[in-house]
Amino acid sequence: MTELTDSQLALQLPSDDRVLSPHTGYTRAHWEAAADGLVRAALRWATPGGALLDLPGRPSRSGVRSDGLEGYARTFLAAAFRVAGAGGADPHGFLPRYADGLAAGTRTPGRADTESWPLILDHHIQGQPMVESASVALGLRLTRPWLWDRLDTGVQDRTEEWLRGALRHTPAPNNWYLFAVTVAGFLESVGRGDAETRRAIDRGLRLLETWYRGDGWYADGDGRAFDHYNGWALHLYPVLHAHLAGDKGLLDLYGPRLSEHLESYALFFGGDGAPLHFGRSLTYRFAASAAVGLGALTGRTPLAPGVSRRLLSGALRYFVTRGGVGAADGLLSLGWHGPHEPTCQTYSGPGSPYWASKAFVALLAPVDDPLWTATEEAAPVEAADRVLALPAPGLLVQTTAADGLARLHNHGSDHVRPHEGDNAAAHDVLYGRFAYSTGTGPTSSANAPDNHLAIELAGRSSVRCRIHPLGAGGDNDVAWAASWHRPVFTAGPPMVPGLEVRSVTVARGRYELRVHQVVGVPHGARIHLTGWATPPDGAPHSQLHGLHGWTEHDEVRAPQGTAFTPWAVLPRLSTAPVEDADATVLVAALASLTATAEATPLTDVATVLSANTEEVRIRWTTDDSVTRITFTTTTTVEHG
Repeated sequence: MTELTDSQLALQLPSDDRVLSPHTGYTRAHWEAAADGLVRAALRWATPGGALLDLPGRPSRSGVRSDGLEGYARTFLAAAFRVAGAGGADPHGFLPRYADGLAAGTRTPGRADTESWPLILDHHIQGQPMVESASVALGLRLTRPWLWDRLDTGVQDRTEEWLRGALRHTPAPNNWYLFAVTVAGFLESVGRGDAETRRAIDRGLRLLETWYRGDGWYADGDGRAFDHYNGWALHLYPVLHAHLAGDKGLLDLYGPRLSEHLESYALFFGGDGAPLHFGRSLTYRFAASAAVGLGALTGRTPLAPGVSRRLLSGALRYFVTRGGVGAADGLLSLGWHGPHEPTCQTYSGPGSPYWASKAFVALLAPVDDPLWTATEEAAPVEAADRVLALPAPGLLVQTTAADGLARLHNHGSDHVRPHEGDNAAAHDVLYGRFAYSTGTGPTSSANAPDNHLAIELAGRSSVRCRIHPLGAGGDNDVAWAASWHRPVFTAGPPMVPGLEVRSVTVARGRYELRVHQVVGVPHGARIHLTGWATPPDGAPHSQLHGLHGWTEHDEVRAPQGTAFTPWAVLPRLSTAPVEDADATVLVAALASLTATAEATPLTDVATVLSANTEEVRIRWTTDDSVTRITFTTTTTVEHG
């Protein structure tokens, strides 16, 4: 999608500065103007007392009152970052309006009147207000001298009582425990701490330790969900809490993890600024850059200031100029570029996209900080082709400088909760596919799946739910990741006993070697592999070439499209029906996603030297190197 012109933008942004920011044109002034514009547009939908922002759009499963609180809390967070970053300057008078809303919302919580906020209850009963309590508390902590300290004692007392609901009720078993940390941290910062606040902080930070997996990555709970929540929640809340409290001990614990996270996470942004379209809550859009701004603010980053601003401003500009902000109303819509329902979840309401406010944490860095004064530099994806294996989360990142595309090969992150088994209800297209990128999105569950290996049996096709990592490794030239899963069928019997898939992706340059060993294949079953879902004409281009085991090649359609195109096509490889019962089948293919004008045919890239059901050896024609993949008691990948 091409960028909108200045006259098409709802936000009133300054002219581009291509001297200080040669890549994006954005400066600190653009960030301040974006925050101002987003908050002002949203405040037009406030209730008379200002306690709720009833933004237009379809409600979330929590209902319109909870959605109204969400609109208040999340836009308040943007206003708080903006005012705190300006040392208390509030040119648009945001804080008095939010102070009025605070007073009105906490006067009679739980009542069904025009202003009252819903009570904070357990996550499975009425939990969404717990999420919003963190934004309210963080906003109050950031603006304490100009808002909290000027409130009547009665309003302060009522606000404290409402916030303490987050400490007294059960969070969802994931990053929600950090909301209580944030609330308790605020209460302690204003002299209202006690044993209850200390327990909430200790509990949340203790759980966070159990979720840390290494490589700078946290799981979002006790399962294996690794996604953008790492940046906009699991790193953001504890590091910002430690920073605001001046707690060097906590900063020395969490800071190095944030820095290590940014080593890999910096590759999750394309040359056009787009974050990887992977995982849930993608309607938060440029919140994906929050960890970059946090690293620059705290000095816990491996990135040069000009690189950090390139990533931050690239993501902001990407969504601002591609319809993320409505041209007519200036509101963030539920979607990606513009409205896009498959990008959203049932908990997403009209106020949800304003968690994008977390990106404005960058404004806490002073005006004269190198983040804002250094000349913008190229993003990591633009510097050179990279492949990077992340064994802890089971991810493989692949970027190409020529087209600025970033790709993520998923062999370790799923959205299956620890107590759930393999069942079709756990299938999530935002996690279950083998690959994601900054230029393509997954097809909807109603269309043919992209980047997917399916077993077709009696007209029923399998999906991938729980992912079991088998390792990852390599270097800057060649890297790999492997996993296994049990195919789950969405119709009929959910499982075939003994049926398993072991998968390996090897990445080098723009090429992806995809090898799968399927064990226990029933008689008559077929295997299908699809590539990237792309527009029928234009860029990027999707290629898929069978190397071993495939008998058919065709193209399938996805009429519902993706977040990037209203209509998509994807290449597909298929095997002949399996003749034996409980067979073991090994298949290998070469895939590519590229936005360059000319793409070398995949037939000229690699050939099979040998293959059987347990091993395949692939020769790369570019340098005669050989990749050997073995499936025995362990899965091994060798290249040389």
